[in-house]
This record gives sequence, C-alpha cells and structure tokens, in this order.
Amino acid sequence: MRLVSDPVFGEVDLTASAEELADLAYAVAEGDGFIGSTSSLDGDTLAGIEARKASGTGVRIELDASRQVLVISGDPGARAILADNLKPMATAEGGGHLHIDYFPEHPYLVEGSVPIVVNSPHGGMPTR
Repeated sequence: MRLVSDPVFGEVDLTASAEELADLAYAVAEGDGFIGSTSSLDGDTLAGIEARKASGTGVRIELDASRQVLVISGDPGARAILADNLKPMATAEGGGHLHIDYFPEHPYLVEGSVPIVVNSPHGGMPTR
C-alpha cells in the first residue's frame, strides 16, 4: 500500500492491492487494525492507516502527524458504511477511484475529516 499526503490539496492518495483494500475494509468495519504502507517513508508518504472504535456519531478521518499515520475512527454504523464503500474498490476490475470527502449532510463523515482518494488496484478510470 502507498499513502501520500498532498499538502497542497489537503487530501491523502491511497493506492493498494486488492488484498490490502479488502483488509482495510475489514479493519474499518471492525474498528480495529493497522494496515502498513509498503513504501519507504519520505516527504509526504505515510506509514499506514489505523482503524479505531470511537463514541459519538460518524467517522472521523485524521492525520496523526507525529506518527505519520492516517487514523479512521467512528461508531459501528458509520464505519460499516465506509467499509461497504471501500469493498468494491478491491474488486473493481475496470479500474477507477473513489473520493471520500466530507460535505454538509454527509451520511457518515464528520466535518474536518481528511479527504481520501482510493485508487483501484486495476488502474485509472474505467473503460466504457
């Protein structure tokens, strides 16, 4: 898995294998787990993603800058929705990407969450 924090746009770009994306979806659903980056830490590259359980409503995605880790935390229902959005990316054979970005009235993200772009392990935009 490769995680790159883009300081200009304030988002994190995630590129992972199908297995890593499936593992991430499982960790998010469970609210427990760490998926480490396979890239060397340099510049804006992050060490991994940590999933945690949290009280309150919704999912918060934040950067723990001291550890260079993206932290995804939240209540079980909101984490389940996010996990269900991540699962298809692992099997999207046509390619593509998923933007996970807060907007007012978002169904599961809380305001202030770091936006993520999740890239399909099968390449860029789908061919039609």
